[in-house]
Amino acid sequence: MVQQSTDFGAELRRRRLAADLTLTGLAQRVHYSKAQLSKVERGIKRPSRELARLCDTALDAGGTLVSLIRENSPETEVTVEPRTDEEVWLMQLSSDGQSRFQPMSRRQVVAAGAASIAGMNIGLPVVSADADGTTLLGAFRSLFDQYRQLGQATDPGLLLPVLIAQTHVLQELSRSAGTRTRQELLRLGSRYAEYIGWLVQETGDEQGALWWTRRAVDLADAGGDHHLAAYALVRRALVTLYRDDAEQTIELARQAQSGDVPPRIRGLAAQREAQGHALAGDYDACMRSLDQARAFLARHMDASGSPVIGTTNLTDPAEMVRGWCLYDLGRPRTAAQVIETQFARVPERATRTRVRFGTRRALAYAADGEIDHACQLTHELLLGVTTVGSATVSSDLRALARMLSRYPKNRSVRELAPELGSALGTTAP
Repeated sequence: MVQQSTDFGAELRRRRLAADLTLTGLAQRVHYSKAQLSKVERGIKRPSRELARLCDTALDAGGTLVSLIRENSPETEVTVEPRTDEEVWLMQLSSDGQSRFQPMSRRQVVAAGAASIAGMNIGLPVVSADADGTTLLGAFRSLFDQYRQLGQATDPGLLLPVLIAQTHVLQELSRSAGTRTRQELLRLGSRYAEYIGWLVQETGDEQGALWWTRRAVDLADAGGDHHLAAYALVRRALVTLYRDDAEQTIELARQAQSGDVPPRIRGLAAQREAQGHALAGDYDACMRSLDQARAFLARHMDASGSPVIGTTNLTDPAEMVRGWCLYDLGRPRTAAQVIETQFARVPERATRTRVRFGTRRALAYAADGEIDHACQLTHELLLGVTTVGSATVSSDLRALARMLSRYPKNRSVRELAPELGSALGTTAP
């Protein structure tokens, strides 16, 4: 860490002098104090990733300064637990609101003994072979849309038990259905499982999220849909993105784009690759990936009636992601402008989406020195933050809190501090 700080400080000073900038001039550009920059240059203070991005852009370093920072270097790759013969799902709901899900193999159940998992036996499901598959599919498809809408305004922990139960029901219904209906039930079950994986990640449980993503791929494969495996790579890349691991994010996103993959998934993968390039400070590669994402997403045509993969609450996903990336590229002013425009198009009912991108919008304004405005925007978001309980949002919220703490004398910051602290206390770590 000391060597990193020394190397970064020396390179920062060299580039600042080459640009004929004083410490005061650079401080004005990146909205950090002259004293703090001086400590960074001398290797006394460790630079944050955010400061590295801002300085990299201000000094046109092309990602060199960003590459010297390893603030959150992951020690291991994102992996998924090996497959087992998991066939038994145990779900516990307690009167205090707690819930717990545990997959177990048949062997584990036998080893544990029936007494240790005794409960109310509700019997085996009985499904008539003559059941109307179309009616079943239509009902569960309609429910899925409603659950996604609820997920926008509800803490994940409240919704997960019912989603897990519905996924199990779809699996059981498929066992006695005809071939075509069976495949359609399993495909729909895979969408339920994929959505569960996303909500589990929102609780802060990365391994649980990856388990459910793998389960989604298994269900999709059994239903004849072999493309969801590519989207699973996009989901894994989201985990590495929030770990600030640019290399793995880019690699996983590129893997997802290889082979015969539908345009929608390729477009979402290209967006994730762009976010990885933004973390690495590579502006040109980021913009190229976003151009590819727009092209693929524009080609998306699906008449199957299956749930759309990825968000449905953004009018122009690639443009919103561009705003997201511009912040990571050290261009907070432009990022704020782009996100502002796209944010106005997000439906009011989409609380989770509004909180996610609204927090990044406030972060961008704060990084650009618009502290009062950033505080006002944050205040407007805090009720939604506590409502949706998002671990991914809390990472940006913590970054915002650290940024605002540099302005302890600002009245808006002082007034916001108690509310912001309370909100951070209720979000997942």
